Amino acid sequence: MNDSPGWASPGSPSSDGDNSGTPPTPEPCDRARASSKWSQDQPPAAQWSAPGASPTPQQTPGRGAGQQGPGGWGQIPGQPPGGHWNQNYGRPPAAKPGVIPLRPLGVGEILDGAVSTARAHWRTVLGLTLTVAVISQIAQILATRYLVPAPASINPNATGTEAVNQAVDAMQSSLVDLLPPLVIGQFATLFTMAVLTIVVSRSVLGREVSLGDAWAEARPRLLSLFGLLALLFVMCGAIIAVGILPGALIGGAGGLALALLGGTAAFVVALWLYIRFSLASPALMLEKQSIVQSLRRSSKLVNGSWWRIFGIISLTSLLAFIVSMIVMIPFALVATAVDSSSFHGLLDGTTPDYNWAYLIVSGIGAVIGSAITYPIAANASVLLYIDQRIRREALDLELARAAGVPGYETPRS
Repeated sequence: MNDSPGWASPGSPSSDGDNSGTPPTPEPCDRARASSKWSQDQPPAAQWSAPGASPTPQQTPGRGAGQQGPGGWGQIPGQPPGGHWNQNYGRPPAAKPGVIPLRPLGVGEILDGAVSTARAHWRTVLGLTLTVAVISQIAQILATRYLVPAPASINPNATGTEAVNQAVDAMQSSLVDLLPPLVIGQFATLFTMAVLTIVVSRSVLGREVSLGDAWAEARPRLLSLFGLLALLFVMCGAIIAVGILPGALIGGAGGLALALLGGTAAFVVALWLYIRFSLASPALMLEKQSIVQSLRRSSKLVNGSWWRIFGIISLTSLLAFIVSMIVMIPFALVATAVDSSSFHGLLDGTTPDYNWAYLIVSGIGAVIGSAITYPIAANASVLLYIDQRIRREALDLELARAAGVPGYETPRS
């Protein structure tokens, strides 16, 4: 174990037999929720009677003498009247020292845990996300104003080859326009995730953590985290570029069709790799592994659960996008009303030249939206990593012991 309670240190044996930073698999008697084992607390055999047989005078706990369930069966402790079998009979309830129960989580529990973490540590979360959102938004405004080149001019009367070339130029211009906000936003998200990963790991154990404590623990791993981000960004960008490049070199209508086809195939491959390595950041922060080891760790945790993780990440991203749009649209409308020249440009079909008033007002809405959505996305990613380790490696037992839950103490030799 390292200095982060409940997390495995690199080099400990994992569930698949190699050194990937996982706790040893617990004995069956320790894991009460394993469905293949009988509970150790079975009712005595003398309390049972065969269906249809005459009631026995034995008395089951919680019932009077001769009070039997339907069909002659004695009422089982903890079961509702009516004889319906409780699938959780004999299993202790999941411990919940913090924001999530220590057992495999559902989608709703992951989202609820992400929001509960932000509410439980709102001072730390709000202070971090507001700071990161303001800095990143200022950087995006400056990049949009001074670094992004002017968009390609479009002749609405163009036809044939000229129209195709204009479409290709417009697509390239749009990609260039999106590049600075995408890079800045990704770095802001990863920086936020670095600190919030520590906050979530403490929140799961029911412990308080200040922004200073979280920053002190996350700071030594920031350089590795940025290296991981850069590697993933370059890898996905190179795959998409390889898919688009042949069509771009050919040009014309055939080149455009080939670029669209290659770009779509490349996007699918990049998306598959992105989900495959989506748990690398929490593994790097909590298990303190190297970049390559974190990528391997994520690949092992995602293996066999790609579609489930893809669905949860997609749902989280969709919810964050909807919340962000709800916050940002009113500010965008106000900014457009303030910047009348941009509004007339949109109506005329020309490219608007946004002034400082538009950028500042819309930037305020973006800051508020980011301060709300950053914690949801980051917290959900960390909880998804914890959920996968609970499902694969019984991490819930380690977390329960680290949280000091009664009944989960480390056995003495």
